[in-house]
Amino acid sequence: MTIRIVLVEDHALFRAGVRGELTDVVEADGDAFVEIVGEAADRDAAVEVIAETTPDVVLLDVHLPGGGGHTVIERLAENGLATRFLALSVSDAAEDVMAVVRAGARGYVTKTIDTVELCDAIRRVHEGDAVFSPRLAGFVLDAFSADLPAPANPDLDLLSEREQEVMQLIARGYTYKEMAARLHLSVKTIETHVSAVLRKLQLSNRHQLTAWAHERRIV
Repeated sequence: MTIRIVLVEDHALFRAGVRGELTDVVEADGDAFVEIVGEAADRDAAVEVIAETTPDVVLLDVHLPGGGGHTVIERLAENGLATRFLALSVSDAAEDVMAVVRAGARGYVTKTIDTVELCDAIRRVHEGDAVFSPRLAGFVLDAFSADLPAPANPDLDLLSEREQEVMQLIARGYTYKEMAARLHLSVKTIETHVSAVLRKLQLSNRHQLTAWAHERRIV
């Protein structure tokens, strides 16, 4: 399946680079991974082209001439579009991330991302997942859950204190290597804890675990 994309980025050279990388990716069945159906370099042009083309996913910079990326989402909010927004920015500032997330973006990744990771992020956002670069996921979750008490959950009683720590870090998007450094453990030990968490909660992978934790507001 080809995902229809609009690129919103004010730097033409970067926009061309992303376009080239994405259009070179071919799915296993021989189809192109994405179809670039429109591009824009400022807020007003972005609103217009998104409304006209109704893409599946918009790759959206957060700093644009005419207004921030969040204003693009806000202007289109009443159009009833099924379009999903994935912020792609050089900025990892909390205020930039939270502005587009509160406006309705399904994810936020930084421009240090490689092509494989970006393709995975696009696919996951298209499927309805929330996707964030690992270092951004934690404070996004903290910001949205700060005033919400976590409900009691008997499933947590199945996990040891260490396994609960590992579960929370997985849900926040940390890699095994990052978890190992944070908890002062080896990567192999982290892998063992992750396997135990998945087994005890009867889940198959970290994506299911992330969704499980978010639904219960325990991250």
